[in-house]
Amino acid sequence: MKNIGLFFIGLFFSITITAQDSSTKAKALLDEVSEKMGAYTNMNIGFTSNLVNKEAGITNDPPIRGNIILSGEKYNLNYLGNNFVFDGSKLVVINEEEKEVTITDGNIEEEDGFIYPSKLLTFYKEGYRYKMGMLKNTNGRKLQYVDLTPIDSNSDIVKVKLAIDAKTKHIYKLIQIGSNGAETTFTITKFKSNQSISKNLFSFDKVKYEKLGYLID
Repeated sequence: MKNIGLFFIGLFFSITITAQDSSTKAKALLDEVSEKMGAYTNMNIGFTSNLVNKEAGITNDPPIRGNIILSGEKYNLNYLGNNFVFDGSKLVVINEEEKEVTITDGNIEEEDGFIYPSKLLTFYKEGYRYKMGMLKNTNGRKLQYVDLTPIDSNSDIVKVKLAIDAKTKHIYKLIQIGSNGAETTFTITKFKSNQSISKNLFSFDKVKYEKLGYLID
């Protein structure tokens, strides 16, 4: 009995150490990716998003396309028919179809924990546990997955999977699994860094949109 007890104690510590090692490696990789991508003067990222909820019979096919230009905390995001412009303090949402502009203080609100493309480099730093996932070969590209689980057991997110290009240390894909069974996948289709961009890209020309007849709130 004593030997059996020692066996289980040893097994427990072995599993614990392995889990801690996996968590440490995952955090180191995420920090490396965040530091590398965050050091660029700017990033121009094209992406697709795909939502699937088998239980509800929901799928968006073809995937929705979007584009975001990031520079530090500032960004210009075109997604779901809206243009989101964040200058570091105020967020402007321009809806061209409805000819409406909404201006608010602060960044995009993460409703139901939804991770927007503008948060790709920082979302993991608060509220998540992480561990190394599988290493997969996809179309000749080696992708190291990192599995993230919300610390809050009541979170609307069950799991997040980040696929990181093992060679470039760039994020390639984000998969978000919700408690309602929905699975949202963001896949980066275009990536350019340190490009020449307009100094007005992150600012809002109020006079221009007033002349165009937009309702500004």
